[in-house]
Parts: sequence; C-alpha cells; structure tokens
Amino acid sequence: MMEWILETNRAVIYSALGGLSAITFIGSLILIPILVARLPANYFRGSGKPSFPWATRHPVLRWTLLIGKNVIGMFLIAGGILMLVLPGQGLLTILMGLVLMNYPGKRRLERYFVSRPPILRGINWLRKRSHRPPLNVHPAVPDDPHKTIE
Repeated sequence: MMEWILETNRAVIYSALGGLSAITFIGSLILIPILVARLPANYFRGSGKPSFPWATRHPVLRWTLLIGKNVIGMFLIAGGILMLVLPGQGLLTILMGLVLMNYPGKRRLERYFVSRPPILRGINWLRKRSHRPPLNVHPAVPDDPHKTIE
C-alpha cells in the first residue's frame, strides 16, 4: 500500500519537498538579517532567559503561540532531516527549527554557536549593515557543564 502511494504521488512529493526547500532558502535570506538586527546588543550577555513580547499576554494566547512555534520548529527539523538526503539546505533548516523550538539547554547551545568567531563576525557584519551595535557575548561556553561563565 505504501509503495503504491509513493509511486503514484512521487511527483507531488518531490514538488512539495522542492517547494519547502525554496521557501526555507528564500525565507532564511529575508528573515535572518531582520531577526539578527532586531536582537538587543546584550541579548547573549544576561544570565537569565530573555523576555518575549507575548510573555505578559493572556495565558491562552501565550500557550497558543508557544505551541505553534514549537510545531513549526518540529516541521522544520523534519523537513531538514529529509533535505539531508534530498535536494535542499538541510542543515540550515534543522538549525532554524532548533532556534525556533523551546527545549532544555537551548540558551546554552545558542551562546555556544554565537561565541564562535566566524559566526559572531557574520552576525556583527549583518548588524553593522543595519546600523546596529555589535553583539556583546560571553566567551565560549566551557566543555565542563558544571563550570559557570563569569
């Protein structure tokens, strides 16, 4: 049964995956510079979680947005995994899904990637083009999870 579905709908499946790949690529070209420019310069400097605009909204709206962005993140990760073996930018799509979702250790993972010199240079280049100050980040996250960043 599954073989028949795949065989008869192969063109539709390839078109959908190609469309997802194109949308992800174009979306990343447009959204990444906008989002990087909107980050406060001290976003990665604080020790606590950042506050979000919807944090003080009605609980139903807050939960709806939280669930919605996590579902979109899961779809991006699933699509990115498929794009690892099919045409498309799988790693970028997976990374976008991970940034969108909420999970334990997310903040530490974000700090780890942003503290890498090539990534930080790229982010600050985008911020400079938007006339924004460079990001202030902590040094690289230590390998020992029990060490704290001072």
